[in-house]
Amino acid sequence: MAESAKFLFKNADDNEEAIDRKDLIAVVPNPDGFSSLLYVKHNAEDETAPPRVIVTKALTDPSSPYPGTADRETHIVVSTGSGTNKADAFFQEAVKPVLATIFPKAHSNFQIYHTESESSILNLTNDIFFPRANAGSGLRIIIVSGDGGIIDLVNGLLAKSPSTQYKAPQVILLPLGTANALYHSINAGKENTWGLSNLAAEDSRPLPIFTASFSSGARLLAEEARSELELPKDPQTQYPILHGAVVCSWGMHASLVADSDTSEYRKFGVERFKMAAKEALYPTDGSLPHAYKAKVYVLKDDAWKTLELKEHMYVLATMVSNLEKPFTISPASKPLDGSLHLVHFGPTDGDEAMRIMGLAYQGGKHVEDPAVLYEAIDGLRIEFQGKEEDARWRRICVDGKIVRVEKDGWVELRKEPRRVLDVVTT
Repeated sequence: MAESAKFLFKNADDNEEAIDRKDLIAVVPNPDGFSSLLYVKHNAEDETAPPRVIVTKALTDPSSPYPGTADRETHIVVSTGSGTNKADAFFQEAVKPVLATIFPKAHSNFQIYHTESESSILNLTNDIFFPRANAGSGLRIIIVSGDGGIIDLVNGLLAKSPSTQYKAPQVILLPLGTANALYHSINAGKENTWGLSNLAAEDSRPLPIFTASFSSGARLLAEEARSELELPKDPQTQYPILHGAVVCSWGMHASLVADSDTSEYRKFGVERFKMAAKEALYPTDGSLPHAYKAKVYVLKDDAWKTLELKEHMYVLATMVSNLEKPFTISPASKPLDGSLHLVHFGPTDGDEAMRIMGLAYQGGKHVEDPAVLYEAIDGLRIEFQGKEEDARWRRICVDGKIVRVEKDGWVELRKEPRRVLDVVTT
């Protein structure tokens, strides 16, 4: 029998009420026989706006959801610059009252950090999270951020060799970024509380990740591409590396992410990608969109094979189903299943590219289009071989971070077998 879509309860006046079960955060029993019922109320005029948290007294069924206990050392990271800069307000107005209700005594001992720069989460991981996890401490990290915050956490935890006592921290995702691909892929069709219900959850699953290796001259672009940074290096190969959990892309997707990653574009939230797409797909001189040139290989069953096309428009490998809540890039991907899928199509005009991408907003129908190659893979390699003179066509996107590869450089992506983080799920 399917679970009811409604959650029924009696309020303090003994009148029956109902809310959408997906909006339920938690039910916390109180000594007076009542319970504290927590749920979210959404903005009817703007579905992208963070919801309000409602806390009310209620008489509820004994089988009502009951939160876990604060048996782990808990840290909270608020990424102040994520998305449209609403993370701090969401923390103050929603997260704090939920934690105070669920953990009336323990919440005052939770450690809270507000990011001050692009390196804040990496610094926290290096100074606090990794040493404690490496000593075997059980950590729970609540991260009020977009996908970038999780990726900084992953890269920081993998930057050093773990001891035999290393214990993977649990992480709770509260989606305050622009696209929030990881959150929407894990929670698709489940809770609708912006991750708040996971604050009361105990179950967790390992976060599947990948490693992207680059040729020696690759550089990480920072400060809206005004500066270049050296990447961490693999201790064995000495090649630059980045770890990710969402996507590694080259071509149109990487260009759109890079071009729209400015303070001016970010004001428009997720619409920034569509705005950048129109500029890229319809050049002002009336020409066709750029045809990206490189040799592309995919790894399947321990063997590399070369894609026949020598020019490309869209080359994307992903471990998630959704890049945005309505944008289903890989419909065959299941939450945290560890699969890696390739989405690829060749050069075309702006209208055709928009048509194909529009199908992704229809539940991922683009993968059924004959122009699109869609398959499960184990790895991806792109070799530029001097075919792209302009450096802007050699930008690689790894979970929103942009790496510029040299003219004769390459990037190679493979699944990463190490377990570094566990994601809390309801």
